Amino acid sequence: MNDSAAVALVDWGTSNLRVWLVDRTSQVLGERQSPEGMGSLTPDRFAGVLEAHLAALGASDDLPVVVAGMAGARAGWIEAPYVETPAPLGDLFRQAVAAPGVSRRVHILPGVCQRQAGGEDVMRGEETQLLGAVEAGLRDALFCMPGTHSKWVSLEDGRVVHFNTVMTGELFQLISRQSILRLSIGEGRADDHHPAFRSAVEEALTADFSLTTRLFSIRARALLAGADEASAAARLSGLLIGAEVAAMRTFIGPDRRVQLIGSGALNDLYSQALVLAGAEPVPLDGGALVRRGLFAAAKALYPERFAETA
Repeated sequence: MNDSAAVALVDWGTSNLRVWLVDRTSQVLGERQSPEGMGSLTPDRFAGVLEAHLAALGASDDLPVVVAGMAGARAGWIEAPYVETPAPLGDLFRQAVAAPGVSRRVHILPGVCQRQAGGEDVMRGEETQLLGAVEAGLRDALFCMPGTHSKWVSLEDGRVVHFNTVMTGELFQLISRQSILRLSIGEGRADDHHPAFRSAVEEALTADFSLTTRLFSIRARALLAGADEASAAARLSGLLIGAEVAAMRTFIGPDRRVQLIGSGALNDLYSQALVLAGAEPVPLDGGALVRRGLFAAAKALYPERFAETA
């Protein structure tokens, strides 16, 4: 049994699950990952899945747990209602919901919603990464969070004041796999170093750019100029990401900095596009941030677990 653990931290996404046992100083004592995301579970299975992972990590029966992400969605374990903008991230724990079907204390953090007419939006999971960023001192900043549905979030004094969801990643998948452009893209992968990516981003950043009138050029170039699959994938990615960055440029502040929370090749693509747009991308570790955010919530929810002992 892992007696030095103070709390378990859980990031429960749509496709994946991550569990960490941490001590009172946030040091990771054990970690588990699995593909048992919300999308593969019915509400009655969450408790059993969590307990199995905690048992594998040697967690005590009374170890409390803080959960972020899709476990709190309407189709998840139990709904944790959204907190409306402007949302103070340090107060998210106040709206946490107790999970059913477990003997230990398990609290699920809420997401954040935006209700302005025409600008309705929601996030669930990203807010905990942002709480981690606030804990790291980033109380006033613009964040870009690349993914299937990218998020652009403005923080002021530790509050989410405005955000946008951009479906760039999903559009890339749909267009490259289900539209006529699939015939040109094939198995090609976007590369931030490919000249076609850079030129497409620059094209998308021009004032008169129209995405829908440029997309078919990808097919035409393959037919007329013999553009290969890698070029086609790079061009599609550049047009889509470039259009996203162009639309969000109005939120970039005088310091030109954009905090970039992501990983791998996708982060590289966004970083290149931001530089071409005149911004300064600052890469952040999303995994470390979500742990930091969860840990901050845990200290507020279970202060006795972090009290100094004589």
